Amino acid sequence: MPNQTRVRAVFPGAFDPFTLGHLDVIHRGAPLFGELIVAVGENPAKEHFFPLADRLEMIQQLVADIPNVRVDSYNCLTVEYVKKIKADVILRGIRTLSDYHYEFTLALTNRSVAGVETIFIMSSEQYAHLSSSLIKEVATLGGDISAFLPPPIIKRVKAKFDQHNNSSG
Repeated sequence: MPNQTRVRAVFPGAFDPFTLGHLDVIHRGAPLFGELIVAVGENPAKEHFFPLADRLEMIQQLVADIPNVRVDSYNCLTVEYVKKIKADVILRGIRTLSDYHYEFTLALTNRSVAGVETIFIMSSEQYAHLSSSLIKEVATLGGDISAFLPPPIIKRVKAKFDQHNNSSG
């Protein structure tokens, strides 16, 4: 393995909302690299639950104590961003077999098209079932999301739903 102090990795995603599973990948991945960049993707064609600025702020708050982790945003193809910042690899978390199939295909494409390698970290068992869409669905129906999200984000999600429910009802 190359000298880890030189390896710059990008952990890309929408992180909408940012989950305990995402945080787990960061905590487990950070020691493997000299620098880990949590790259928050912005897709103008997609309606996000939280605006980009809010997602960046929340993630920065949660990773502030990890010295080699920084948070950034991008609005292009992930491999373009990786090349632009001269990163060495993409870090991805895998939860399920369907994740693996999708991520494997994407990793092969990224390597053949852009020469960018992908490193996978398997999800911790307690987070393997988490997805941002599932969490939003549970929250929409008033369910308990405390086992899925870091406490500061739970408050923000609940506030967002309270605001929505008060304005629509």
